[in-house]
Formats: sequence, C-alpha cells, structure tokens
Amino acid sequence: MTIKPIFQKPPSIENPVNRVVEIPIASIKPNPSQPRVVFDDYELSQLAVSIRQNGMLQPVTLRRTDGAGYELVSGERRLRAAKLINMEHIPCIIIDTDNENSAIFAILENIQRSDLNYIEEALAIKSLIDHYGITQEDCAARLGIAQSTVANKLRLLRLTDEEKSLALRFRLNERQARALLKLPPEKRLAAIEKIGSLQLNTSQTDKFICDMLGEKPLERKKHVWAFKHVGLYINTFNKTIESMKNAGIECVATRNRTDDFMEYIVKIPLK
Repeated sequence: MTIKPIFQKPPSIENPVNRVVEIPIASIKPNPSQPRVVFDDYELSQLAVSIRQNGMLQPVTLRRTDGAGYELVSGERRLRAAKLINMEHIPCIIIDTDNENSAIFAILENIQRSDLNYIEEALAIKSLIDHYGITQEDCAARLGIAQSTVANKLRLLRLTDEEKSLALRFRLNERQARALLKLPPEKRLAAIEKIGSLQLNTSQTDKFICDMLGEKPLERKKHVWAFKHVGLYINTFNKTIESMKNAGIECVATRNRTDDFMEYIVKIPLK
C-alpha cells in the first residue's frame, strides 16, 4: 500500500510516524473503544459541507494494525463526514500506541472537545476500567481528572437505560441527572419529565427533588467574622478615611462623641 503525503516531497527514509500523511479511507478500521455512541446526522452533514468547502483542517489520528491496515484512534466524526462526501483519502497522523493508550486517547479527545454527553463519558470510563482492570484512581490519573470526578460520572450509570435516555432528551445536565439518584426508582421518570418541561436549572432541580422527598434543601451557612469590641470597628473606619486622603480623595470627616454613641459625618467629593 502506498502512503501518499499531502505535501509532495522527494522520497526519504524519514519515519512517517507523527507527521501528516494521506491514507485511503478503505484501509481504516473503526476504533473498538470509541466512546461516542450518538452521532447527530445534521451535525455530520454540516461538517461534511465544511470539509468539502475548506478541506479537513485537523487530521484524524491512526495507529498501525497487524498487516497493512490502520485503526482509528480519534476523529470518528471527521472520518464519517469524509465518507459522506465520498473522499477516498483522508489526512492522518500515525502514532505508535497500544490498545489501552488508544482507548485513553479516544476518550481524552472527546472529553476535551466536549464531543461526548455525560452518559457516554461515564460508559467510556467504565469500559476503560473494566477492560483493562485498572482502579478509579489510576483511570483518573491517566485521564488527567480528579478521582472524585470519575466516581461521580460512574454514579450516573445507576440510572436505568430509560432514565438515561429521557434525561438526555430533556437536556438535563450532569448534576441534575445525578440528583435524580436521590429519588426512589419509581419516581425518577416523572421527575425527569417535570424538570425538563419546566426547564428547571440546577438549584431549582435540587429544591424540586427535596420537595418530592419531603426534605428541606441544605442551606450553605455564611461565615461572618464578628467582633464585639466597638473600638476595632472605629479604628478600621479611621484607617479607611486616612487611606482615602492618602489616595488624594479630599474627604472630610467630623466626629461627635457622646456617652451613648459615636457619630461620624463624612463628606466625599464625587468629582
């Protein structure tokens, strides 16, 4: 099989790994670890039109397989769009990687490009952990995210397939979907429809679910650093006036003290 570089150059002994080359689309196999399972036909058609008009601005990434073929590492949408417009060759970068790292690259690219919905991300992470027998901590380190993020995403898989599908259809965000787990299973579908139809935001969703459970939403306590000694506040006020004067603000402060209170009158020029 002949690998035809995009930019024609004299023959050389340079290794083509990590530089852009053109590869026949027919010789590219899909990535078995592709995390994305939903491909919007309209978005693909728009991408195909863009590629036809402007060319493919970002090459796909491949790795060599046994024999003379290649396996896609990342760039599934670009490959599919290229097939829609009957491209025979596609610009590619060939990398030297094994099965595990290929799966990690595929997940990373999709996460970084926000190409996956949160259910696809969770399924991809679970597949990575199960297939290669790694821990959540190891998976998080390889993906460059916190272990708590991995754990929170995996929790989403406790939803049923119907609940996942409905949550995505009503465009619930990841936090809203995770909040559904507080509800008993028999109440979740109705909750999803209500949240979606009312277009509740995340905080409204939390309150709605708490109401369904008969609970009060957790209130964040504000820490107020209070000092009972009045002199501390008076001293702070005096320093504020002094700082304004040092900054060139010609403010005038008059002070009147009685047995019961301290009265300040401050005049601050606005011009």
